[in-house]
Amino acid sequence: MNLTIDVEQENAQKIMTLKGEIDIYTATNLKEKLNTLVSEKETDVIVDLKDVTYMDSTGLGTFISALKHSNDSDSTLRLIRANSRLYRLFQVTGLDEVIDVHAIEEGGLDD
Repeated sequence: MNLTIDVEQENAQKIMTLKGEIDIYTATNLKEKLNTLVSEKETDVIVDLKDVTYMDSTGLGTFISALKHSNDSDSTLRLIRANSRLYRLFQVTGLDEVIDVHAIEEGGLDD
């Protein structure tokens, strides 16, 4: 169970690229890094999920926490390029109604 987290700054945006599994073993590190990014005032944070192979409910909780932090700091949080399995998880839980999440087919960045 491994998760690689890379963060790059591109213009006014911070892009976090994730690769691997988001679960109880990796979520703590992700939550810490993501909450730090979205807690910066008026920051646009994009999380690229293209290479995420698995996510459990702990991962969903991580993104809910990040959304709360982003709202508190007037930042934005967008999740892009979620594979169909991940996107369905957001739909089934109704989180696609509160978190700006896009399926891989919708694109984002430069595909």
